[in-house]
Amino acid sequence: MSFFRMGAFLLAAFSCAGQSWATEIVVGQVAPLTGLLAPTGNHVRAGAQLYFDAVNAAGGIHGQKIKLVSKDDGYKVPETIKQTRALIEAEQPIALFGYVGTGNIGAVLKEKILSENEIPLVMIRTGASSLAKSGNPWMFITRAGYHQEIEKIFKIYGSSGYRNYAVFYQDDPFGQDGLASADALAGKYNSTIVAKGGYPKNTTDVDAAVKAIAAATPHAVIMVANTAASAAFIKKAKEAGMRTQFIAISTTDAAQLVETLGAATAAGVAITQVVPHPENRTVPLSREVAANFAKLKPEGVHLNHVLIEGYVGAKVLVEGLRRAGPGATRKKLRDTLEQMRNYDLGELLISYSPTDHVGTGFVDINIINSSGKLLK
Repeated sequence: MSFFRMGAFLLAAFSCAGQSWATEIVVGQVAPLTGLLAPTGNHVRAGAQLYFDAVNAAGGIHGQKIKLVSKDDGYKVPETIKQTRALIEAEQPIALFGYVGTGNIGAVLKEKILSENEIPLVMIRTGASSLAKSGNPWMFITRAGYHQEIEKIFKIYGSSGYRNYAVFYQDDPFGQDGLASADALAGKYNSTIVAKGGYPKNTTDVDAAVKAIAAATPHAVIMVANTAASAAFIKKAKEAGMRTQFIAISTTDAAQLVETLGAATAAGVAITQVVPHPENRTVPLSREVAANFAKLKPEGVHLNHVLIEGYVGAKVLVEGLRRAGPGATRKKLRDTLEQMRNYDLGELLISYSPTDHVGTGFVDINIINSSGKLLK
């Protein structure tokens, strides 16, 4: 090959590479897409993809389309680390997104993957205080914490005379974080934790927890658990004769609970939420998500709170990319997000600063009615 032809070949190759770079922004996700928490991981992904598709259909960001690359960790910590390292190396994403699980995300921070690669992680599906207080300069949280959810429970039910509570929890960093919050808040609201019952991560082995909690006859049970374990616990607790108020935090999904238990058994269960109700048409964010859901018709998912969490995280990331400008680096994106103040997603405000990466404190409580619907 002549020098001239070689030069032309290299110029064409570089042009193609530049065109590929110029037309695409890669965002990487590692989450449970199979296993017990697959519904959570897939709904986070679907919510993000829904917003990315809407943005791409409108021309993208600075002329670039967003590509979401998702990998499955099965909710297993070693897989989270392995898949994250491989994804960063292979795909060179500008940001990581939508990770699920306190222990899984905690391991990513412990391994210093974010700081070593100088890559932001936007939107995590956990409200653990240990992560919110970690001070990690590369992680941006788009939801309230478990401490705030549990405090909302004590405020609402304490005003109705509830005083004796039990805590059903996943026996890992996630559940222990929620349990610690309940222990810390009980005294503040003149209440007592009369029983505690745990279950192993990635299981629905709840028999021991049911036995311990049923014996204490609490006024209410606070459930710091995933949907499958919450469903198993409620079913067996009711079979054991428990007549109490079951209150789950936002890691339990109402629609899946009703599907598993049936409307009659799920009726009366309360669930704290960290985003507005999907069917609340008075909230601009909910209307926007519903309109895009109807227009783009994602398959295999429901329009639920988890999907909205993914959508919220995607909106925050996209706004950060818009403000960072064309050709933004990971560090530029990080620095831009830190300057975000009162960004209105539709009556849900997000604010960050260099010393505070928890964007919102919104918490609501919904209750499943006798028809299996989650009341607004």
